[in-house]
Parts: sequence; structure tokens; C-alpha cells
Amino acid sequence: MGLTAADIVALPILKSAQVKAGGDLLDKKQIEWISVIEMPVENFVRENEFVLTTGLGCHGDPQLLEQFVKDVIQSGASALGFATGRYVFDIPDDILKIAGDHDFIIIDIPWEVRFGDIMQMVLEEINEDKKSERQRTEEIRQELINDVLQNKGLQEIAEALYKHIRIPVVITDYTRLIRASKNVGNNILLKFKNNEKKTAAPEESSNVTYMEHPLYPHIEEYEVGGEKWYQILIATNHRKQGFLWFKLEKEESLTWFVMNVLEHALTACALYFLKENAIEMTEIKLKDNFILQLAKQQHADQQHLNSKAELLGYDLSLTYICIAGEIRLKEETSLVPKLKKDNPPTSSLQSLNYYIQKEITNAGKLIGRKTMATFDEGEVIVYLETDHHLHTETANQFLDTIERRLNELLTEVELTWGIAASKNANGGFYESYQEAKTALEIGKQQAGTGERTFFKDTRINRMLMAISGEEAIRNIVKDTIQPLIDYDRKRQTDLIHTFMTYNKYKGNVSQTARALNLHRQSLLYRLRNIESLTQLSLVNSDDIFLLELSIRLWTLRKIE
Repeated sequence: MGLTAADIVALPILKSAQVKAGGDLLDKKQIEWISVIEMPVENFVRENEFVLTTGLGCHGDPQLLEQFVKDVIQSGASALGFATGRYVFDIPDDILKIAGDHDFIIIDIPWEVRFGDIMQMVLEEINEDKKSERQRTEEIRQELINDVLQNKGLQEIAEALYKHIRIPVVITDYTRLIRASKNVGNNILLKFKNNEKKTAAPEESSNVTYMEHPLYPHIEEYEVGGEKWYQILIATNHRKQGFLWFKLEKEESLTWFVMNVLEHALTACALYFLKENAIEMTEIKLKDNFILQLAKQQHADQQHLNSKAELLGYDLSLTYICIAGEIRLKEETSLVPKLKKDNPPTSSLQSLNYYIQKEITNAGKLIGRKTMATFDEGEVIVYLETDHHLHTETANQFLDTIERRLNELLTEVELTWGIAASKNANGGFYESYQEAKTALEIGKQQAGTGERTFFKDTRINRMLMAISGEEAIRNIVKDTIQPLIDYDRKRQTDLIHTFMTYNKYKGNVSQTARALNLHRQSLLYRLRNIESLTQLSLVNSDDIFLLELSIRLWTLRKIE
């Protein structure tokens, strides 16, 4: 495609002209413009230009004429036409030899043929050729876009690209995963797969500076398997989606037509990635909404629920445990700024979710269990397939796998977990989530962050929570521990923690002092303070039970 020197020579206006040098190049040399020039050449001639001259500026000086021809060749012009008969009667053999050495075309044009007529006819041909190219590129653009709209993939885009411009093509996503290729050897594809590429050396870089196309500055050159490949970024809305790679047999192949076809291919690829992302995001959103409904809404129509789950790729007939997790960033963490570096301000939690979701999926595959997971305002909800008798083992194996990986990737993150088993034959997803959520809240109150709490291990705490709402109980709790609360708040001490540790070690002063990192006498002083403030004796089992019960109730409900 494109106008060649052969097309120009075949014009009626040049019927009497003779090709003196480069006759075998007529079909290969592109003609994109025509001009008339005398000495000096300087930068007035561009590449792929058909230059006309009378030789007037050389004043009959053979050496000057020779230099003039060299300058025209150096400029990248495709052909030089001499008007012979007045200033140049015969084109010197030295000039023809220079042209032969440089694969350059020289045409002898009789003086009688007017340059104006030549230019008019050549420009008409150039304009017609450009019009034809523009029409063809528009047809190609429509073909590529239709491929995407008709649910064809990147492979069809690569094949259409090769069909029209006949150059090898590779399309990858932004992670360098090969998504499509055409006319590329397996050895080169393997190099792409392993990301074995290096930036082309400066001396090997392209010198095709004539290309006045907006896409040209964005082309990067690499060496892949000893071959020079060109890369163009595929982007949508400032988001990097992938790369379009192509290889040229020769740099001259990067014509205006090829550049426009590549540009349209980029648009088609970007549209495909947008469509793919939209489908993926829609699927993720549908799955998220479905799992949230499972967890937070009671469902009567189990058959409808099973049908919806099947459409999303879930099997609700399996036995699942529910795991509720809370994402927390450790104090003075640098994670949020790190995640925000290349993302919008709202993306930090989304980035966390991405890594955690990825590890949930990987952990499920590693232990051979199906998972259903979603996120809701900093909370992770996971339904994990299990066997009826292996709830605890499966949950611990699963969470061990996740935490081991997350501790390597996101050291600034803490996850606290609450775990509950499935409740009935219909799945009991709502009930198990409520229990997992309760276990999570109790675990945060009792054990703090970064721990796991199983609902089956919270019976005493749940019983305490059930009775803590009674007004009489609340009053007893308040009367019992309010002096300790006020003292700790005023003196910045922790008598409540001191008592619970003392009670944990069954009144052993030495073990308690070591656990609290206190001197024995300091501990005894604190214990006397506790007795004085509460009017209870720490050697009386009923008083100890009352104080422990009050502290547990206060810890669960923060009763004051």
C-alpha cells in the first residue's frame, strides 16, 4: 500500500523521462511528497520525497553537483529528477555510480517537461493515494471495533492486524502475560513468557524520525531473543492495561498507514480490556452482593438461593464454616501511604482487599477447599468448605496459610478472626455468620487483635452477655468495680488487669509478679489497694468470684 516511484514514473507526464539509476528500486521506494530544489539542500528535503532540480545552483561545477546529489541522498529522499538540456546536459557517470552505491533513483527528465505539470499530477496521485489509505484505515478501524463488540477476543484482533499490515504481533496484559499472538515463533513466545527482554542499545535504536504521527513518540524498542521488537502501551483512562508488540522486517515499513492501523488496534485492545474489566467487576460485585446476602439476610426460599449460587459458580450443598475477620493497620504504619503512591486516595482499603482476597483464594486451593469470600467496610467474610468433624482443624489450617503469606506481604496488617460452624441442612449461612461475628467481638474484647476465637469456645462469655442486660446485674457490677475504674483512670494504673492476672495464676504471688514484670512487694501493694477499694477479700472465694464476674461483665459490655 502507498504510492511508489514506479507509480510516479508511469504517469503520462513522465512518458519521455528515463530512469538512469535505481530502476530495480522503483517498486520499493515510497513517494510521500514532491518538491523542487536547487543548492543548498540543508534540511529542506524530507524522507520519501521525490525531488526535482535543474542543477542551476551548481553553476556547471561537477564537484558541486556531486555534493548536491549526496546531500539529497543523505536527506532520505526516494528519487531525484534532473531536468536535462540547459544547466545539466548529461547526468555524469560519477553521479550515477553514487546513486547505485546508495540504492537511490535518478530520473532524466527532458527540459521541455514543465515542473509545474509534474508537481500537479504527482500531488493529485499522492492525495488520491492518501484518500484511499484513509478510507482503508477507517474500514480497518470499524472491523477491529466490531470484533470487540461481537465478543471476539484479542486473538482475533492480532489476526486482523497481521492480515492488514503483515507484521508479527504479540498482545500481553500489563503483567506481561501473553494474551494473543500471530506469526510469532514458539521460541520468541517463550522469551516473552519469561519476560526475557532488554532495552535496545542506543546505537541499535530506530532512526525513523520522519514519522509525523502522534503514536510514534510512544513506541519503545526492545531486544527479544536477538530480534528487535517494538512495544506500545495499551491504556484506558490513565490505567495501564497491557502492551502491543510488533516486529518490522525493516524500519521503512513503519509508514503512515501502518501507524494508523496500529493506533486503531490499540483502541480495539483498550476497548476489549475495558469490556473484560467491566465483566469481571460485574461478576465480582454480583458475587460480593450474593455472599453479603447469605451472611446478613435470612432466606426462606432455599431453592432460589441454590439456583442463584449455581449461576455464580458456588455450590451451597457443601458444608461450610463461616469466618469473620477484621482488618486493622498497626499503629504508625507506613502501609497506607505506600498503597496510595500510585492509586487514588480511596484505594488503600481496596488494595488490602485485593491482597487478602488473593490469599484467601490461594489458601483454599492449597488445602483443597472451596471458598466464598467478600468484604464489607473493613470486615472479611469467608465461607470455607469443611467436613462435619474437622471444623477446627480446617479453619486453623486455612488461617495459618493466609497469615503466613500476609505476614510476608503486609507486615503492617493485623487480622482478628471469629469462626463458627454451619447450623443446619439448608446451610445456615445467616446463623453461622451471626455466630462468627459474635465470636469476633468477644475475641477482640478478651484476647485483643490478631487472635482467633471459635464460637464454640465462647459459651461462658455468651452467658455473661445474656445476663448483663439485667438492671440489677448492672448495678451490682457498677458498685463492685467502679472504685477500681475510677482509681485506674485517675492514677493511670491497671488494677483490673492486675487482679485478672492474679486470679489466672490462682493467687500465686510469685507467678503473677513475673507475668506482670513487677516486684513482689509492688504486687502486694496493688492487691491491698484492690481489697481496700472494693471492700472485698482476695482470700474469700465468694468475693473473688464476684469481682471476677463483675470484671468479665464490664469487659463484655463496658458497663459503668
